[in-house]
Formats: sequence, structure tokens, C-alpha cells
Amino acid sequence: MALIHPTALIDPKAQLDEGVRVGPYSIINGDVHIGAGTIVGPHVVIQGPTRIGEDNHFYQFGSIGAAPQDKKYHGEPTRLVIGNGNTFRENVTLNRGTVQDRGETTIGDDNWIMAGVHIAHDCVVGNHTIFANASALAGHVEVHDWAILGGYTLVHQFCRIGAHSFCGMGSVINQDVPDFVVVSGNLAEPRGINTEGLKRRGFTREQMAIIKKAYRILYRTGNRLEQALEEIELINDAQGTLDSLIAFLKNSRRGIVR
Repeated sequence: MALIHPTALIDPKAQLDEGVRVGPYSIINGDVHIGAGTIVGPHVVIQGPTRIGEDNHFYQFGSIGAAPQDKKYHGEPTRLVIGNGNTFRENVTLNRGTVQDRGETTIGDDNWIMAGVHIAHDCVVGNHTIFANASALAGHVEVHDWAILGGYTLVHQFCRIGAHSFCGMGSVINQDVPDFVVVSGNLAEPRGINTEGLKRRGFTREQMAIIKKAYRILYRTGNRLEQALEEIELINDAQGTLDSLIAFLKNSRRGIVR
């Protein structure tokens, strides 16, 4: 049974699973499905089409599933899809997709989204990411698993943020950030690898040594990207430590942060 505050406005077409809690003055429109155990705090607006998984927590004043901020959008039935176990703090805004791209904005599982974060249309956010206060993604951005965006980080449209990367506070990112790399600045520049994050996630010394070597090949030898890729593929270990980095570099459309 859902627990709904009497001042909340819930469209009869909305589907709320077992144990969903909705706080005072929140509004949930039709074509919204909210999974079991999710908490919707006070003064949250959720519009559809939106699909929300289980055990998420939306804090007050969030705008979830609103129409994309794109002049090409003319009311097409695009959607927002959110996984399980995410936390969305105060004043978070999440927009639906556009038909010019995927038609869907997607957020995975166990992400920690802090106050004032904006995630625009057609973005894809993986799992276990952290978005610090007031960081923002323009449209069509990808953020891969375990990436961290420092406060007030801004990401240009169509950029990709690689797995286990770290973007320092106030970074302005207009190109792809490869896996494992730390960047900061306006415009962002590479500063090394995310050593502390990799330690916390159980990477071995041997794996970290290979990642450091790949970083040197990518950024310290003067190689063009194509040459760097060939050398990085040669040093990859039997465990495939660099597999995701290699795939990321091969699929870069905007070029990487330099």
C-alpha cells in the first residue's frame, strides 16, 4: 500500500507500487510508474512518461520528467527511465528525451545526485556515479559507471564521461573524459588518474600500474590518439583492465580532453 499525504495530487492513471511514500504538496501526473519502496518528498513534481524503479529517494522541490529544454521538442511522447536505489537531493531537474535522439533519458542504479543538479534530455547515466551540487549535463551526454562530477561541473552536449573518472570542482568539459582520468579547469585539462577512487574499488597495484602506463601513453608521449590506442592495446593485461578504456577511445566522437 502506498502512503500518500492528503495534500499530494496524484493522477488516477499513475501507478505507485507497494510501499511508495509521497510527501505533502507533491504532484504526480499520469503515465508515471513508481517502483516499490521509493520515497517522494514534499513539493516534488513528477511528469510522464516516466518510469522509476525501486528504493529511490526524491528530496523536496525536484522537477522529474519535465519536457526537454529543446526548441525542437513539440510534445512528442518521449520518456525518462530511472533505475533502483538512487538518491536525488533538493532542486534536482531531470528532463525527458527527444525524438531527434534516443527519445529517452536514462539513469541507472545507486547514483548519488546532490542538490541543484540538472540532467538534460537524452542523457545516459550509468551506475554508482556521484554528481556534486549544481553540476549540470547538457543534452546527449553519457556518464559511465563510478564517475564523479565535482560541484558546479558543466558538461557540453554530446560529451562522454568515462568510468572511474573524476571531474574537479568547477570544471568545464567540452570533450570526452577517458576512463580513470582526473580532469579539472576551465576548460578542463587532464591531471592524472583517479588513484584514490581505484583503490576504493579494489583495483590491484598491478592493474593501477597498467592504467598509469596507459595514461602516460595517452598524454605524455605526444602520440596522436590513433597511435596511443595501438600502444595501449599492446599493454592490456589478461584481465582486460584496459578494455573499457580502449572501447571508450575508439568510440570518441568529440575527441578527448587534452
